[in-house]
Amino acid sequence: MIKQLFSLLLCLVFFVSCKNDTKKETGSLEESKSYNQNDGLITLKGDFIYMADAAVIQTKNEIYGVIIDDQTHKLNDAVAKFKKEATDMVPVTVRAKRTTKPEGEEGWPFRLEIKEIIKVEAPNPEQNDIIKIEN
Repeated sequence: MIKQLFSLLLCLVFFVSCKNDTKKETGSLEESKSYNQNDGLITLKGDFIYMADAAVIQTKNEIYGVIIDDQTHKLNDAVAKFKKEATDMVPVTVRAKRTTKPEGEEGWPFRLEIKEIIKVEAPNPEQNDIIKIEN
């Protein structure tokens, strides 16, 4: 009787301790992307602006010219909802291929070809580094 009770208790503990490993589904863009994939791309966090025929990402240490392609247009569409004015810069995190600009060409020393959009954030309203020129 004690053996049967012990076996039953052991089985009960075994079944209770087993758990279902279900994958948590989230809608977060950041969680669905990988920062480091060892594929030659770099992950950058900076402020993005796209006007007319030029796009720029400014990080804390560098300013990059952005190659305008479909990914740049997708990023511009994503940042549009955070802009109050056309000149607003929006914080983004992207994975991109960094190249040096060709000699003799105008622009920033490095270019970015955006390969993956990881995150787009609302600008910090406390940041007061905007200069407006009005007539």
